[in-house]
Amino acid sequence: MALLSGNNGIAAAGIFVLVAAFLCRKIGQRPKDFPPGPPTLPIIGNLHQIPSEKRYLQFQKWAEQYGPVYSLMLGSKVMIVLSSDVAIKDLVDKRGAIYSSRPEAYIAQDVLSGGLRPLFMKNDDSPAGAVWKTTRRLSHQVLNMNTARTYIPYQDLENKALLVDLLDNPGDFIQHLRRYTASLTTQMVFGHRTTTIADPKFQKAFHIFDRSAELIGSRISSLLDLVPALQSLPEFLLPIKKEGREINRQEHKLFTGLFLDTKRGLKDGTAKPCVCLDLVKLQEQDSFSDDVAAYISGSLLQAGGETTATVLIGFVQAAMIFPEIVKAGQEELDRFCGDRMPELDDVPELPYIRALAKECLRWMPGFFLGVPHAVTQDDTYLGYRIPKNATIILNIWGIHMDPKRHEDPRRFNPLRFIDDDQSSIDAANNPDASKRDHFSFGAGRRRCQGMHIADRSIFLALARMLWGFDLKRPINPVTGLEIVPDKDDLIEGIMSLPKPFRADILPRSAERAKAVREAWTEISRVLDNESLQWKEIPKTLKWADKEV
Repeated sequence: MALLSGNNGIAAAGIFVLVAAFLCRKIGQRPKDFPPGPPTLPIIGNLHQIPSEKRYLQFQKWAEQYGPVYSLMLGSKVMIVLSSDVAIKDLVDKRGAIYSSRPEAYIAQDVLSGGLRPLFMKNDDSPAGAVWKTTRRLSHQVLNMNTARTYIPYQDLENKALLVDLLDNPGDFIQHLRRYTASLTTQMVFGHRTTTIADPKFQKAFHIFDRSAELIGSRISSLLDLVPALQSLPEFLLPIKKEGREINRQEHKLFTGLFLDTKRGLKDGTAKPCVCLDLVKLQEQDSFSDDVAAYISGSLLQAGGETTATVLIGFVQAAMIFPEIVKAGQEELDRFCGDRMPELDDVPELPYIRALAKECLRWMPGFFLGVPHAVTQDDTYLGYRIPKNATIILNIWGIHMDPKRHEDPRRFNPLRFIDDDQSSIDAANNPDASKRDHFSFGAGRRRCQGMHIADRSIFLALARMLWGFDLKRPINPVTGLEIVPDKDDLIEGIMSLPKPFRADILPRSAERAKAVREAWTEISRVLDNESLQWKEIPKTLKWADKEV
């Protein structure tokens, strides 16, 4: 009987193995009606072919080999990569109702964000989906084209503060550019300026952002989404969980503190009106928590500041590699503006600077592979099936670096846009996908709604930096040779940007340096002498006519 029982056990185990093998036989295989892609292996599909570094280069190679829409089989998961402007227009823009959700993001959303970050929230009927819809509605309200014009006093002030910072301490230009964009955002979101790069809240916010981006972009983060069973491993076997939760604790404290400080200030009359004013009113209507409100406002701070800063850092890098762009920009500014500092009203008269801004956005888009979307129902495109819940990747790097779209794409050449007078939103809305200049702000319902503000901040920074300063390659004191940064030496994560590099930023003349200081002296009269915060609300500001 025991022998019979043993034989039965062996037989049962054999049947189990056969059934399991039958059920798993198609995992990792690409169905015939899916978009093409690289050859797969059983179970793992294409997982073994995803590089740990510079993934965007591999995604670009696959686009060249398999076309504008291809698929990757990642175990039981499906990834559809869109590598052409037309494909993104047809699917993410025109079919935005089903292409605006997000895939699972365990490290990004559950661990680092406590489930509260709108950037990674799904667009569905869940409570998180409702929060995302609220965030989108609020963002449209405070960042739309008409409202964006009212922020010009903030942009003018912060830009002139940037110029003085570059005069006083040019070696810290990366930090100055981050402060410039961060302060503009803290004014809009929380009602106060970030007056110095030494501000501990500024330093904390961007330390958190930098490290979070690295963790989100890591290989282990991707693996945990592909194999959810691994998420239950204890922290000592999964250190990324322990570090991620500590970052979330710090970030939650920071965001909640900023929001509650502003909320109290709005009630007692000490804070300037800002996005948080609208959040407080929306809380009364929709009854969401302070935690949710804190992450809405905090996410606007990170998204609004860091994306623009990355583009500007990319410009300085490009100026070191292609010094002719500095000369060309200065010639146009000297020809039209002379000794007068350029203003936003000069945009139509400065086509090279406008084209320079577009090339900066193409050259250093930040999100090289976008932020992943997810499709919420089965779809078809170009005769291929796109399955429900597939992850949708916007191959922004591949599009920006496509030689058929942009000749000699790794050369920084503003002249490719010299006849393009569209704003970023005009280009994104252009029905002819080939006329879109760049995809740095995403696409569809998830695209950045503050692109009008970013356009102006970038233009002002480029125009005034080139008007007031020379940007030159530093000299190696030992060899006497110029130091040129490597354009491919990047910090990688969910957002990519140049690794720190050196640049010599010097005033073009004593007269220009004097003009920069006089401009700051004049505009800083609107600030309190001690706090360097606005004394009163700028008259053109959106909230100036609201009762606080």
